[in-house]
Amino acid sequence: MQLINFIKDKTNLPEKGIQHTIELLNEDCTLPFIARYRKERTGNLDEVEISDIIKFKEQFEELTKRKLSILKSLEEQGVLTIELKQKITQAEMLTLLEDLYLPHKKKRKTKAERARKNGLEPLAKIIMSQKANDMESIAYKYINSEVSSVDDALEGARFIIAEWLNERMDIRSNIRRQLERNATIICKGVKSKITDKKAQKFRDYFDWSESLNRCPSHRFLAILRAENEGFIRVKIEINHDSAFAKIENRVVRSNNACSDQITIAIEDSYKRLLFPALSNEVLKLAKEKADASAIDVFAKNLKQLLLGAPLGEKRVLAIDPGFRTGCKVVCLDAQGVIEYNETIYPHAPKNDSIGAIRKINSLVDAYKIEAIAIGNGTASRETEGLVRKIKFNRNVQVFVVSEAGASIYSASKIARDEFPNYDITVRGAISIGRRLADPLAELVKIDAKSIGVGQYQHDVDQTKLKSSLDVVVTSCVNSIGVNINTASTSLLSYVSGIGPKLAESIVAYRTAQGGFKTRSEIKKVPRLGAKAFEQSGGFLRIKNGINQLDNSSVHPERYALIKKMAAKEKIDLEDLIGNSTKLKQINLQSYCTNEVGLPTLQDIVKELEKPGLDPREIAKVFAFHKDIRTIGDLREGQLLPGIVNNITNFGCFVDIGIKESGLVHVSNLSDSFVSDVNTAVNLHQQVIVKVLEVDVARKRIQLSMNY
Repeated sequence: MQLINFIKDKTNLPEKGIQHTIELLNEDCTLPFIARYRKERTGNLDEVEISDIIKFKEQFEELTKRKLSILKSLEEQGVLTIELKQKITQAEMLTLLEDLYLPHKKKRKTKAERARKNGLEPLAKIIMSQKANDMESIAYKYINSEVSSVDDALEGARFIIAEWLNERMDIRSNIRRQLERNATIICKGVKSKITDKKAQKFRDYFDWSESLNRCPSHRFLAILRAENEGFIRVKIEINHDSAFAKIENRVVRSNNACSDQITIAIEDSYKRLLFPALSNEVLKLAKEKADASAIDVFAKNLKQLLLGAPLGEKRVLAIDPGFRTGCKVVCLDAQGVIEYNETIYPHAPKNDSIGAIRKINSLVDAYKIEAIAIGNGTASRETEGLVRKIKFNRNVQVFVVSEAGASIYSASKIARDEFPNYDITVRGAISIGRRLADPLAELVKIDAKSIGVGQYQHDVDQTKLKSSLDVVVTSCVNSIGVNINTASTSLLSYVSGIGPKLAESIVAYRTAQGGFKTRSEIKKVPRLGAKAFEQSGGFLRIKNGINQLDNSSVHPERYALIKKMAAKEKIDLEDLIGNSTKLKQINLQSYCTNEVGLPTLQDIVKELEKPGLDPREIAKVFAFHKDIRTIGDLREGQLLPGIVNNITNFGCFVDIGIKESGLVHVSNLSDSFVSDVNTAVNLHQQVIVKVLEVDVARKRIQLSMNY
């Protein structure tokens, strides 16, 4: 019940929905399966709400684990009181938990610890009582072989008092609150490094300060990167006099020799212990917040990229362009299988454009090519211009495709295993062609960090980044569904309930048996048990199979229900599928049970209307401005076609057909206020932008979509 209340307080979701979701998770059900096929159990919670439950469930479990560890330590030390145990048990934040534990935490050799060993703790208690006046006479009694003078005795006592103050929860909470509200982040350039060429991109931060809680995530991460690379120094500041005074008001209750010693101890505790630790803590929290924001933007961008418009099953000629090394050309069939490859040299230094045109033309005819995919890297514009000059004998669409991450894929073990007989350059061209046909199926083979749709992905918490991006990839794969007879091992591994090992087993079985004819046959795959089939069955597709339902998102566990529907409606199952008129006439209420309610029935009817329909848009042909090839061709006021190739919190970057992408700042996205860039533009959206400013020296381009 504690877990449910914890999640309820964090999310405001219904208690029963939380409880049933936790039960399903404990039964090893996956997020996509729960969201899609257990709507009645969860109260129709969506993926985002279930993700929140998972996140806070993990937080609660982490908190509980830490509580048990602390309680065990305190019990072993013999200092666990009933009151302290109650406070620890009721704590709902790690910071509060650690503050409670701090006085009893095993410490390294500190100044206070040495003073205690020298017998000075009683003197510290006398000072804190604030009743004595002649401190020198009292301190004199504590001189021993380790304490040589009155001053040494008083200093040691102050070290102990400083530690006590550092461990007081009220003082720590007060300073923490001041830091959270009023901290300023101050940056100064390192004089010996600011002339470095690499430092110039951080020159805005050579003399910079602003309120920490107003510093946007992208700027904070940029500051930390500049600090990590040694170009600037960063520190946190608050009004130290005010902070010091607030501690003094809480501690000092007299005006005598004791209070003088306490005031010195307060200053020592604040400067040496409290402020350094708590300012580091607030920086860590700011980093976590910035990480979360950056990861969220990355995740949104990745989702848009993965769900980008596919061309579909078409015969594709793909070109990985280049100058000196030539253009790698591959011909792929409708399933993405390579049929031919060659290298052409249309550009300098060989300049065999005539031979290249003839070769491309002949390949288009020979392999019945329906579309040409050109990578957007080096020599892309020149290659695109060459291809568009060719007069083909058939209708051929020409596309420019993002190469982001293609080189990483082509050198990977996945690529080597897929194409052991082809070199790295051919694999890159194959990847470009397959990306056009189905971005999702190809991009899942690449480490999401390498796809290039985020900022500071190497600076954020890598564990949290990977976890978040894995959730996105899994969500996208399962929202579309996977053709089990053609999907790669990489794609299958993201299907609910499958994973890498089972994916390998599925491909091995498919290869040996010549493919699957029904969904039920999937259960014959070695080590694919009932649970795995339950979790994956609805997301796996079989095209042109024996049962039409096998190419739909209807879960096999509901086939009997659909047959019952068809029988009751006095229509053959084959005639019911795709019959929108008949399906809308069905009284769904009459089929409701304890297990199957309206949400599931409505999903079934929607799927039966258009079984196997891919919800993604179809890829559209696009062309850059033919006269814009370099940043030097740009002029203020030009209107240019472009493609959104990255989205950040402060705007979006647009590819206008040159090496450098231009920035559309959030203020230039629309004539109305934009709070979330992702609501204004989509990744790979085709747009018209206006050139506002061109800085050739810094290779920066300012664009606008508000003109």
